[in-house]
Parts: sequence; structure tokens; C-alpha cells
Amino acid sequence: MKFLRSGWVRAAIVVLAAAGVVTLLWWRGPAWSGVADAFTAVEWQWVAAAVGLNLLSVLMRAVAWRTVIVQAAPPPHPSFPLVFSAFSVGLFANAVLPGRIGELARVAVLTRRMPHQQGMWARLLGTVFAHRVFDLVAMIGLIGYVVATTRIPEWAVTSLIAVVVAGVTLFTIAAVSARHNRMAGVEEGLGAVRKVLRLARYGLGVMRRPAAAAAACLFQVLGWTCQLFAVYTTMRAFGIHEVLPAAGLVLVLMNVATLFPLWPGNIGLVQAAIALPLFQYYGVAKANGIAFGFGLQAIEASVGVGVGLIFLAREGLSFAMLKVMPDMAQAEVPQREGDDEEVAEADAAHARVSG
Repeated sequence: MKFLRSGWVRAAIVVLAAAGVVTLLWWRGPAWSGVADAFTAVEWQWVAAAVGLNLLSVLMRAVAWRTVIVQAAPPPHPSFPLVFSAFSVGLFANAVLPGRIGELARVAVLTRRMPHQQGMWARLLGTVFAHRVFDLVAMIGLIGYVVATTRIPEWAVTSLIAVVVAGVTLFTIAAVSARHNRMAGVEEGLGAVRKVLRLARYGLGVMRRPAAAAAACLFQVLGWTCQLFAVYTTMRAFGIHEVLPAAGLVLVLMNVATLFPLWPGNIGLVQAAIALPLFQYYGVAKANGIAFGFGLQAIEASVGVGVGLIFLAREGLSFAMLKVMPDMAQAEVPQREGDDEEVAEADAAHARVSG
């Protein structure tokens, strides 16, 4: 798989994917004058509602992350405003930079403002992994709802099966490893994945406390529910008066289309993934579907970028600083054999205090 690391190979993949999207939109796309006309008929009160629901979704997901942090890190715990600030900076970084830099950016914001403790970077990075596990649980619930209420395009089925399998596997690994206070058996022989799993070990304290895990999962589900209704209200804004399962289908397909970020926002690919199924299953005009896809992506970006910029300035960071964030390979992982035992002892002490 070394050839995939070549810049030329990755560039060729992006060019081929972009050419495929352009061909698809030209061959099966709408009259582009109709797309422009769709924007003139937008009902802005529904747009405002969608923005509000997206902001509420961010709040819910930040609450879920803080729930995970409280169980993984010893006191003093970061306040919710600080966690929300870090989460917002992470959203901004993910929206404008490749490689999921936002996950490291939010950890960096927290570590700058929290008292220095050995191993805190690893713990907080582990909480990001645990938080994403709960994200997958919510995603699986959404997929189940969509499968039960509407049709799914054949091209998306394989990706959705992969998401479900990955979600179940990661949740099982997280639960088992947290219960046994170790991940050595899982780490062995996994190469590049090994570091990710070892980092995850330090943030899985929440998985040993069912009530906290249930609370984190609930807030993630509430966040996704807000996103679902944000999609529904955006459909209303563009004159698409379809049932809620149609909004669920759009949300699922939008996430499938951005599973592998080939270029910023996968613009074009997202619109095609949304508009064609809406036309095929619900009779929505392609021009309206394409316009709705652009509008939906713009609304989500306005929340992530807008709120993220505010908190980026509040934290005294710059866009240039985000670009030099370390990647996962550079993340610090304790190397001494005794570290895992120390972490386990700290977790046990934390559990006694929490109890």
C-alpha cells in the first residue's frame, strides 16, 4: 500500500474522482439556469431555523465530549465553555483543512488552558476516539431508521455496511478494552493503527461507567437528531416538501459522500449524491435537488466556520497555527511499560472519587 502514499498517486485519484463528478453532473445533471432560479425562491425563515438546529447539534455533541472527558481525566475538569470553544475550533479546522486536523486542534486548545499533567495529551486524544465511537452508534441508529422507512441507492449500500461493521467493531473493542484496562492484545501487530488504539486506551474511562456512557451516547443521538431536523428544515427552505425519512436519506448520503475527503467539502460529489436519489425516489426536480445540496452544505459550513472563527480568535490562535498541528503519527504516547499500570491506577482512583 506504499504507492498510495505517493503525492502523484493521490493527486491522480482526486483528478479522476473530480472528472467522474463533472461527467455525472453534465450527463445526468439539471439545466443550471434552474439551479439559479431555485435560490431565488428560498424561504429564509427556514434557513434561520436550520442554522439554529445545526448550532444546537454542535452544543449537544460538545456536551457529549465533555461527559467523556470528565470520566477519562482527573480533576480539575475543563468547564463546558472551554470544551465548546475547543470543539468549535476543531469543527473549523476540519472544514477548511484536510486530514481531520480538527481532532488534534481541539485537544491542543484544551491542553493550552488546562493545568499541566503528564499524559494529558494522550488522555484527551483518547477521549476524541471514544467520542467518535458514540458518533458511530448514533450513525448506526440513523441508518437503521432510513433502512426501515425509505429506499437506499445501491451505490451507497456497501459504504453503509462498512460503517455499521466498523461501528460495531470499534464499540466492542472500546467496551472490552475499557473493562480489562488494557489494549495490548488488540494493539499487537496492527502497524500504523497501533498508535491510534494505544492513544484510545487513555480516553476510554467513560466505557467503564454505564451511566456516563449512556449520557454521552444520548447527547450524541440528540446532536444527530438536531442535524436530521436541520436537513428537514433546509428542504422546506428550498420548497422540497417531503417526509422526514427523505431528510434521513439525505443526511446518510451526505455522510457517505464525505467519508473520504478528496477535496474541500467534496463539493459537487455531495450535490450529486443528494440530488439524484431525491429525483429517483421522490420526484424532486434535479435543479432543486442540486440547489438544495449547495444550500445544505453552506448552512452546515456557516455554523462550523462561523462559530469556529469566533473561538479561534478567542483562543488567540491563527489559521497558520492550525496548519502546523501535529498529525497522529507525531502525537505523544507514553512509552514506558509502567504507564499503562499508572493509568489504570489513576482511573481506579478517579472512579472512587466520582463514586
